[in-house]
Amino acid sequence: MRLIFAGTPEFAARALAALAHAGHDIALVLTQPDRPAGRGLRLAPGAVKALAQERGLNVYQPVSLKDEATLARLGSLGADAMVVAAYGLILPEPVLALPRLGAINIHASLLPRWRGAAPIQRAILAGDALTGISIMQMDRGLDTGPLLAAESVAIRAEDTSASLHDKLAELGARLIPTVLARLERGELSAEPQAAAGASYAAKITKAEAGIDWSEAASVLERKVRAFNPLPGASTMIRGVGLKIWRAGVSPAEGSSGTILEAGAKGIVVACGTGSLCVLELQRAGGKKLAAAQFLAGFPLAAGERLEFSPKTTI
Repeated sequence: MRLIFAGTPEFAARALAALAHAGHDIALVLTQPDRPAGRGLRLAPGAVKALAQERGLNVYQPVSLKDEATLARLGSLGADAMVVAAYGLILPEPVLALPRLGAINIHASLLPRWRGAAPIQRAILAGDALTGISIMQMDRGLDTGPLLAAESVAIRAEDTSASLHDKLAELGARLIPTVLARLERGELSAEPQAAAGASYAAKITKAEAGIDWSEAASVLERKVRAFNPLPGASTMIRGVGLKIWRAGVSPAEGSSGTILEAGAKGIVVACGTGSLCVLELQRAGGKKLAAAQFLAGFPLAAGERLEFSPKTTI
């Protein structure tokens, strides 16, 4: 099939690689403009652009898809379908209508659960047991289109947003060539999403990453996993910013935010209910370290208190 592909990060790049490997004609790759990255904040391409350039594909990086010139360029390609994955720009209705088979979206949740920008993180935060990939025929709404296919993935107790992202990216890359082939053969019909169970996966903010020690340890443990790798669950002690990268739940009780124990097995901090056993953390300007290594260079003692800080940066 002759395709337009629209996507920006690594999640989308894996789908693009799968489509190219399946022999599809990628007429154009739409991706967001380069963004500042790294300590020098130099403009850097996203994963999709990097892959497209490596494969010699045509890349187009408009700031919007609403102007007539962009619409004319897309219309001139004669695409059979547009495949969209984590693109980051709204596709107006005239763009959705251009390809013969419309626009097909790869979405990282079991729709209608977690429509929106951050379905992976929200699923972990909510304590969902399952998530998955939905392949959807796009319409004018926010992830509201009818479904062509879906497959579930279990969220394991140790899953972070990084590990779950990788599982879902691989699943999406595996499903999309099969869905396109079946769609082309007329073997698929889109089914409306369920009327009940819709929820909105709002974009993650840095302020959300601040740890409120009055919350239950089980909630904070999910927050640590959901915000790994970005933006990182944050706290402070002695005016120093910390990020917590790995933790477990302990039944020990105490005053919220108080260190109950600090040793080789971890740093146990009392929460609103239970306590969080911090296993890996990082101080501002430092490296990620296991708790025992961290304590060797930054000793902590029982009775000290960790503070809520929504603005901690590392």
